Amino acid sequence: MLTRRTWIGAAGAGMALGANDRISLALIGARNQGKGVAQRAIAAGARITTICDIDDAIYAKVSPDLAERQGMKPAHVKDFRRVLDDKSIDAVIIATPDHWHTHMALPAMQAGKDVFVEKPLSQTIHEGQLIRDAARKYHRIVQVGTMRRSSVHFQEAARQVASGKLGKLCMIRAWMAQVRESIGNPADSAPPAGADYNQWLGPAPLRPFNENRFHYNWRFFWDYGNSELGNQGVHMLDVALMGIQAAFGMSRSLPARVSSQGGIYWLHDAKEVPDTQTTTFDYGDFMLVWELQSFSRSHPVEGATAGTAFYGSEGTLVVDGRGWRMFGKDGKTSATGAATPMTHEQNFLDCMRSRKLPNADVEIGRTSTTLCHLGNISQKLGRDVRFDAKTETFGADKEANAMLSKRYRTGFDLPRV
Repeated sequence: MLTRRTWIGAAGAGMALGANDRISLALIGARNQGKGVAQRAIAAGARITTICDIDDAIYAKVSPDLAERQGMKPAHVKDFRRVLDDKSIDAVIIATPDHWHTHMALPAMQAGKDVFVEKPLSQTIHEGQLIRDAARKYHRIVQVGTMRRSSVHFQEAARQVASGKLGKLCMIRAWMAQVRESIGNPADSAPPAGADYNQWLGPAPLRPFNENRFHYNWRFFWDYGNSELGNQGVHMLDVALMGIQAAFGMSRSLPARVSSQGGIYWLHDAKEVPDTQTTTFDYGDFMLVWELQSFSRSHPVEGATAGTAFYGSEGTLVVDGRGWRMFGKDGKTSATGAATPMTHEQNFLDCMRSRKLPNADVEIGRTSTTLCHLGNISQKLGRDVRFDAKTETFGADKEANAMLSKRYRTGFDLPRV
């Protein structure tokens, strides 16, 4: 395992960026979150020199905004391999659907690029291990888009959990209360003009084009996403892991048993993933629970539509986008911390220069993503699973072990690095 000292020394084989060098980035996947990451990276001093998107309409919409923000218009390519061949590009932002993350991150690191990859990191546990191993092999900075890691009040909350003020930690709860409107059941159709649908599918199974499986709504289908656990849950579960890791160390990041129950109880449209779910992660001497409701946010847990709470024998700590609050045994507020900005893109750029590990380093983001995979595996199997955190396998459970990896469409095998 690389220590921080050996990491910095090994990084000499990579790029050498001075304090005044303007970092050149390529944005791969320019809708929604990708656009937001790019905007914040520009505000932090970087330049988006290239947009790689398979849809001409997205480039036409996003490019003018980025051009205005940075004073230059990004170039446009549809094939991400052209980005990797461009030696002037220092790093890539991967904000594609989840099923493309690993297929882009691996060759990007091999090409000498640092990587900002949106959450969740991967579509399988095996893919996450490969990205971690490649980052270490090629000495690349990899920041996963679990941006709460770069917010001071979430960091403060984790330190409060580790301080022992809550007493014996017995339960952690992470939740999301939202309303997902119906996406209907539209018929298959022709892809939009100017969109390379085959390239969009990539390693996913070949299917006729359907608008529900394209922009944004792809996350509701197993071929491309990781359910709401990987979409929304990874953020709140990552905060839970911040507290666990601060209190017990990285070695306690993964549970021994996982049980997930839920289903589609709200709208019977084309969605495949649960809209209502409870997943329990058993760590032996405490438990972590994920709760999802996609049908209402009228009276959410702890008064927040999305958050994480730590329950101990001496008190409770609740943390969300508004800040953190600690409560004593009498139920009264004992301490608070105000919300602070998230500076995730700035941290990535800073670490590209210093070669220090970023706040959501690949191994940190990988463990949070692994929790999502474990919940999804239990959900798909319809039963509990027991997990060996040392080997990261399910022991003799062949059915569960088969889900540690996946098959890819012919011609889109995982890159060898």
